[in-house]
Order: sequence, then structure tokens, then C-alpha cells
Amino acid sequence: MLTNTESLYTILYNKKAAFHTLGCKLNFAETSSLRDSLQKFGVQPAEKGERADICVVNTCSVTDVADSKCRQAIHRFTREHPGAFVLVMGCYAQLKADEIAQFPGVDLVLGMEQKGEAVRYLAEGLTARLNMEQGKSCHHAVAVPTREISTFVPSCSRGDRTRYFLKVQDGCNYYCTYCTIPIARGKSRNGSIASLVAQAEAVAAEGGKEIVITGVNIGDFGRSTGETFFDLVQALDGVQGIERYRISSIEPNLLTDEIIDFCAHSRAFMPHFHIPLQSGSDTVLRLMHRRYDTALFAEKIRKVRKVMPDAFIGVDVIVGTRGETEECFEEAYNFIAGLDISQLHVFSYSERPGTKALEIPHTVSPQEKAERSKRLIALSEQKRQAFYARFVGQQRPVLWEHAKAGHPLQGFTDNYIRVELPSTLTAEDNTLTQVQLGAFTENREALTASF
Repeated sequence: MLTNTESLYTILYNKKAAFHTLGCKLNFAETSSLRDSLQKFGVQPAEKGERADICVVNTCSVTDVADSKCRQAIHRFTREHPGAFVLVMGCYAQLKADEIAQFPGVDLVLGMEQKGEAVRYLAEGLTARLNMEQGKSCHHAVAVPTREISTFVPSCSRGDRTRYFLKVQDGCNYYCTYCTIPIARGKSRNGSIASLVAQAEAVAAEGGKEIVITGVNIGDFGRSTGETFFDLVQALDGVQGIERYRISSIEPNLLTDEIIDFCAHSRAFMPHFHIPLQSGSDTVLRLMHRRYDTALFAEKIRKVRKVMPDAFIGVDVIVGTRGETEECFEEAYNFIAGLDISQLHVFSYSERPGTKALEIPHTVSPQEKAERSKRLIALSEQKRQAFYARFVGQQRPVLWEHAKAGHPLQGFTDNYIRVELPSTLTAEDNTLTQVQLGAFTENREALTASF
């Protein structure tokens, strides 16, 4: 087993690595942290068009479409980087480790319990490849059954972005009938508040100004340490140098009034919540085994609006689940239409092996799922544009983000309105400035800004 830092550096130094992440912000944070760790051993990111020595695919398995995209990404990497050492990790890797290991060109598959030691496994795999016939892949999988996953792997990184993503929690004890995440990531676990505050302080020391708090079920924070998410929010708010925090997603039954009230009056927590609803039908929520009903959800929205009238509220919705009859969907649509929210993230349900949803008899055709998704996406756009329009002519603070080549500089207001700066004006990446919000951009995806 390789543990010596000097040995790892010798094996990895001057290698080029390519990364591909699928799925959630948590996956992005974990990939970015691995990239940072590899750079400490002399591994550099491969530039576009440059052949990599190491390829890392961090996978998702939330839907069958996600599985398909993972397979496509793996096959594309093996074609574009022939001879590279290919590592696959993430949810799909945990669920299908042995199967993925046999894909052409794949060398190593790591399950959830092993991802924290990915650097060591990579170095050992590269060493093993030297002793094999040229061009051969290792086809090695290392994963434990989900019930044995117990390690919390810390992660805090920004990759090539401006905002940092701080992982505070992993796993989930909520076995919703449609979801494979508890099967893939294991039980809820977390880092300590002290360790997470230290990571936030390190971000501040690097000059970072905004942190997105992420996890699988962050409101359930504290299972490992006996602390609470409210304790964590209060502690992070005290980290000097961090100007903004955003809570990536929190279950409605875990978004307590004390958290909402604290965020409303805090120094650094932004007026921005992302709250998964999944269905606006109580019948479907019961079939999903969700831990709230529409009355509780509506009350949470009213509470946020009462203390933070300008808050951006994003909501997740799944369409076409088993048991979602036409009547249930219409009930859900009308409920969502009546909510004072800012945007929907619409997902189409897909059958997942091993989930309890497969026992529900009523199924929705692909055509009907597509039509329902289309209606909800249109509703989302109405709500988002109406929310943006409320602030035209107002002044709001914007954090400018790293601009891609050939694209205008963009940023987000405190309440998560996307803002675009005209080419005649300039601002520095990772700076906060007060702007005047103007008209919609041509594609209506953002508002223009002026100083």
C-alpha cells in the first residue's frame, strides 16, 4: 500500500488529468477536491484537445438517463484519451462497480467508502499498469456493500468557478420510494462543525467570498456528531471574510422556522432557498414516502416570504412518477401555480431497480411525462421572469463570476438573479459591486446591469 507522500509524488508528477462530473453540486465539489489533491502531487489538468494520462469520471445514478450519460462519458473518455488510466467513481460506480470495471479502457472503479483515498488508489493503479502488457487495462473494482459505508470524506473546492462548494453531509436515511441515493451513498453522516468552520476559514484565506453549502440531505446534519444544521449555520455565519453563503437544498420538514429567521437577519446567509417539493399532490407525496404534505410546504413558503420578501425560492418537482394519475398531476400543477416561488427544477421520473416505487401499479407513458414536463417548465419560466421583473430598476449587490472566453461577464445578486454586464463595462472576477438592474437580455435568461 502506497502511503508515502514522496512515493505518490514520484508516480503522479507531471501527469495530465481530465475530469468529467455528472449530477449534483455534491459531485462537483468532490471532483474539484480530488483535482486539487492531485495538483499537490504535480498532476495538472489537461487542456482542451490535449491527451490525458489520467481520466476521472464522477458519476450519477439518479435516473436511467443519468446512467446512460455516465456510460457515454466513460466510453468517450476512453476513445479521446487512448491509453489513459481511467478512474470511475460516484453513485453509478457504487451501484454497478463490477459491471463498469469490465468496460473497455476502464482501469479502476471506486465505491463511496474508497473515494477519500482516490489519490493513493490512482498511484497504485498506475504502478500496476507499468507491470502489465502495454495497452492493457486493470479492470479493477473496489467497493463495499452500501450498509458498510461509514466514512465522511470532506470536500471544499471551487474548481474553475468563483463560488466554493462546501460538503457538510453525505448519505441519506430517507428511503423515498423513487430514489436510489440511499442505496448508492449510504447512511447520513457528516463532518464536525469545527472541521467545517476551519474549511470555510481556509476559503476566506484564499480570497473566496461565497460558499454553497452542499450535501445529500443537509438538514439532517449532525447524525455523526450530535450537532444540528442550525448550529452549523450559526457557526459558519461567524467566519470573517466569507461574504455570502447559500444553502443548496434542504428538505421542507427540516427547514425550521429558526433557520429561516436566522438567515433573514444573518450577516452572510443570502435570501435564497432551494426546497424540494417533488409533487404538489398529497396522494403522490404519500406514495413517495415523503415526510411532509402540501400544507406544510405551503406554510414554509409563506414563512420565507414573510421574513424575506425578496428571496429567491427554487423548487424541485418530479413528473410522471408511478401513481401520478391525471387527476393527481392537475392537483399538483394547480398547487404549484399558486405558490409564490421563483423557479422550478423539473425532473422526469424513471424506473430505478431496487426501489419501492416499482410496487406501485399505475404507470405514466413517456409521452404523457413529456407533456407534463413541458407544462411545468413553461410555468417555471413564467415564475422566474415575473420574479426577475420585480427587481428591474432596483439596486442589488452582485458577485461577479469567472467568465468563459467569448462570453459576457455574469454574476448573481444576493437573491440569485442572474446578471450580465454589457461589453462596454468591466468588473473583476470575485468582486462584489452594487449595480442597477436593467432590462432582460435578449434570451431573457438574465438582467442587464449598470454601475
